[in-house]
Amino acid sequence: MTTEAERRLLAAALFNPRTVALVGASADTAKLASRPQRVLRKHGFTGAIIPINPGRSEINGDRAYPNLTAVPGAIDHAFIMVPAAAVPGVIDDCAAAGVRVATIFSAGFAETGAAGRATQRRMVEVARRGGVRLIGPNCLGVVNVTGKAVLSANAVLETETLLPGPLSLVSQSGSMMGAIISRAQERGLGFSKLVSVGNECDVGVGELLDCMVDDPDTRCILLFLEAFRDAPRLGAAARRAYAAGKPVIAFKLGRSAVGREIATTHTGAIAGADDVAAAFFRDNGFIRVQNFEALFETAQLVTGHRPPKGKRVAVVTGTGGAAAMVIDQLGLAGIAVVPPTPQIIADLAAQGIEVTDAPLTDMPMGRAEGSVYPTIINALMESDHCDVVINVQGSTALQQPDSVRTRVLASRLGRKPLAVFLGPSAGTALGILREGGVAGFRTPEACADAVRAYCEWRAPAPPPQIDAARVAALDAALYAAAPGALNEATAAAVLGGLGIAFAASQVVHSGKDPVTVGFPAVAKILSADIPHKTEAGGVVLGITDAAALKRAVDDMLARIAKAMPQAQLDGVLVQRMEQGVGEVIVGFRRDRDVGPIVMVGVGGILAEIGGGHAVRLAPVSIETAREMIAEVPGFAVLRGYRNRPAGDLESLAQAVHALSLLACATAQTVLEAEINPLLVKTKGVVAVDALLVLQSPAGHPVAGDKS
Repeated sequence: MTTEAERRLLAAALFNPRTVALVGASADTAKLASRPQRVLRKHGFTGAIIPINPGRSEINGDRAYPNLTAVPGAIDHAFIMVPAAAVPGVIDDCAAAGVRVATIFSAGFAETGAAGRATQRRMVEVARRGGVRLIGPNCLGVVNVTGKAVLSANAVLETETLLPGPLSLVSQSGSMMGAIISRAQERGLGFSKLVSVGNECDVGVGELLDCMVDDPDTRCILLFLEAFRDAPRLGAAARRAYAAGKPVIAFKLGRSAVGREIATTHTGAIAGADDVAAAFFRDNGFIRVQNFEALFETAQLVTGHRPPKGKRVAVVTGTGGAAAMVIDQLGLAGIAVVPPTPQIIADLAAQGIEVTDAPLTDMPMGRAEGSVYPTIINALMESDHCDVVINVQGSTALQQPDSVRTRVLASRLGRKPLAVFLGPSAGTALGILREGGVAGFRTPEACADAVRAYCEWRAPAPPPQIDAARVAALDAALYAAAPGALNEATAAAVLGGLGIAFAASQVVHSGKDPVTVGFPAVAKILSADIPHKTEAGGVVLGITDAAALKRAVDDMLARIAKAMPQAQLDGVLVQRMEQGVGEVIVGFRRDRDVGPIVMVGVGGILAEIGGGHAVRLAPVSIETAREMIAEVPGFAVLRGYRNRPAGDLESLAQAVHALSLLACATAQTVLEAEINPLLVKTKGVVAVDALLVLQSPAGHPVAGDKS
């Protein structure tokens, strides 16, 4: 983690350079390498511009030099536009010339494969030895709108006149930086700082977010993300932003099932990449949007506010159809649209305004004149029964744009977020709302997504209290375990050290071995090479006597030895059959992007089919475990659905918390763990299966890593 002084030095060279060198600059206006010089001049850069080109002595009025070491004065920031093969040599020159920051526009590094990754690593090593910080490679540059230092090859910057404003952006996509600028400015939304990070070989999203937290011109920070490259640093920076009162709004690609990771456990199949991202965003205080336009339109809605108490939305409109489009989207996201309270209805009636207790407060034509609209909005804004208010305007906003002044801006604003969706394409009215400090939306999807994102926003999760004695017991068990995948009996012994109760069991090696667990019993093949025993035919249920057990054991050993000769068989685990109110899966995984996660969901052989699940970063507190359980729709049966006996959800929360403590192990690194099923009883829980994978000495890849 960088210190405040280091962040200041980086930000100064990055955003406020006094001297910029353009390495590979061209005098040919048809070439891309000529654009950064024009863009700097267009946007009012007042510092020195130094083209670097060995074949020219002057380019477009600026004196050129053959290389960086030939420049007589200090260089704060170098923008590199030479072929990939020449970049390492330029980084050598940066180090020799004392350049503080180099932005590498050139592509052809880690994104191209192993050889490119090796070149990129060597380049970073040279830069670090020379004290040079690197942005990129494969990026489009850095923009300081308020400071008039626009150092980029993005084509949008040649045509747009940049509007200064309170937003800042970090984008992992260079082209999308230009798209966001153009779309946001079309709505009159301005920026302070923007950075395209490319491959993030050195300075990454987290460090840049830290710099923007310190920037006095930035009030809200936007992130366009394709992947997590340094999640711990990014999470820490987001927590700093939250503490500083600067919302961080994130849009991340890769939400579809195509992006799911493949792992040994059911947990790997159930807790996909988007679940993991959602857990990361939630636990670190991000606001996550799913609609692209909502990325920048949400900013005005949330700036100046803190997370809500609930997910309750009040809606007032004069156009029922347009409002219904927003409400439909909210319903799909699980956001409650609440009616006015009896007190609000009575208070409005006393002022001659009649509203009903319907969820949508609809004021059709002729009933919304004068002070009616702002009076209703005021009542909703001042009431504690809702967390955010939506107003939907119809054609009047297009025909009479100033109507939003009397209908909306005349209200008492600021106590809670107010979102206004305009049904027609009414750009003038949107501009009036923006100038008045109210978030306006052009589409029902973006409006609903922004409101949903705000309603789901949470303060960063505090670190849970850890039972040191329990973790010490876990480490003691791990010291005795061999690395790699463990068989069920050994896995159960390790997890039992966390205080998780397992069904009575014993290991036999033939049908002749005596068994004392009692009947009815279940026989399961015992092998670390067979993680999913049911699919392999390695489970026999409902064994009622010793003779049946003998036959089951001998048959299973012979049959699986023949069918799976490569598997090491450690015998058969005989376990007393247990019953419960329901079956649950509890899983742990060390995710390659964000680190340890814990998951709970509907379990048993149907775990991957559906019923719902919840994911958080691990470890979790018992309170967070309770929240996870409450999120799973399939757990209705455990809550006493239709007069069925209720399960012991408190003991389930304890088990989720306990399994999450695998993140704290120090004796060995736990890659994956799973209990499926964990039987929830009316009193207590009992595990009847266990899977555990420890990192091998050679460094087994983190769960889901295909590299």
